[in-house]
Amino acid sequence: MLLFGWFSPALCSASEGPQDNKTLSKRWSQKKIHNWYNKHPWPVGCNFTPSSAINQLEMWQAETFDPDTIDRELGWASDIGFNIIRVYLHDLLWRQDSTGFKKRIDRFLAITDKHHIKVMFVFFDSCWNPLPRLGRQPEPKPHVHNSGWAQSPHIELLKDTARHDQFKDYVKGIINHFRNDNRVLVWDMYNEPGNRNGNRYVGHEPVNKTDLSLALLKKAFEWAREVDPSQPITAGVYAGQWQKSGKLSPLNQFILDNSDVITFHSYSNSHQTTLKISAFEQYNRPIICTEYMARTHGCTFEDILPILKKHHIGAINWGLVAGKTQTQYSWNSWTKKYTAEPKLWFHDIFRPDGTPYSTKEIEFIKKLTKRGNE
Repeated sequence: MLLFGWFSPALCSASEGPQDNKTLSKRWSQKKIHNWYNKHPWPVGCNFTPSSAINQLEMWQAETFDPDTIDRELGWASDIGFNIIRVYLHDLLWRQDSTGFKKRIDRFLAITDKHHIKVMFVFFDSCWNPLPRLGRQPEPKPHVHNSGWAQSPHIELLKDTARHDQFKDYVKGIINHFRNDNRVLVWDMYNEPGNRNGNRYVGHEPVNKTDLSLALLKKAFEWAREVDPSQPITAGVYAGQWQKSGKLSPLNQFILDNSDVITFHSYSNSHQTTLKISAFEQYNRPIICTEYMARTHGCTFEDILPILKKHHIGAINWGLVAGKTQTQYSWNSWTKKYTAEPKLWFHDIFRPDGTPYSTKEIEFIKKLTKRGNE
């Protein structure tokens, strides 16, 4: 079995797959992507939104951009050995002020670089509020997980495929500006494309959302390939079949055929996560788990992080600081009434004052990231 901390050139042509479309033909070769991956330390970190922001818009808009909080909280991430963060952008921010947006991204990257942390940026997202708007963002609904997170793009724009080309400048503009910036590690084109969010936004989510998202995802990959950045391109598999010998959905087939590095989500226990890893290892490409860690689902640092490290798979958990996103509450907080913070947190690692949720957990993370003796 090939482990992704090691690469043999003799294997580079074993499973490249058909090269019959212009997007796939520009995918990095196995040799190139393994060489890239092996130049970096084991990627371990978290999805990051500062505790002062309820969503991507509040994080990045000029009026609420908060470099002091970002700096402080990324210091805590660095202290426990994290070296990568996954961070969401939003198309509305580009439309609002593309020049200012790029400047704030550059300032953000200066902070991450200060803490020796690389960044994976995400362009589009199918999760949570389908009706995003610029300006002042809503206050969090008490005790509700991600009550103000915003989809990108607006659902009405996603439904109108004739208007998808209007996002071309956003994708190409951001990537082109940072295409040779070594502070950016990976471009993640779309988070959970097609996710209909259960029954949380009934009446807004189209039944064919997966098809609509796939149409935009294909264009996003094409735009990114036209820029030809020095960083690899990916999108994450999060649901359905992903065995190479199985029947893949058109969405998963496209993602696995076109991603330079394989990325996936797993909020499952150790057994299920191991099965997913075995399936993805068949593709003979580096792997990064871009979302995991849901304590009430039996998906904990203690159970999952050692497995990811053993297989040299990048490990990016959901959440760093429990703040306005309120992701210490479970997804079920949308239907179950909470009146106080749960004893067992769902996501997140620190409180806003820097106090760890669990000192034992912090020490465990530091042991695996080799920060335990510092």
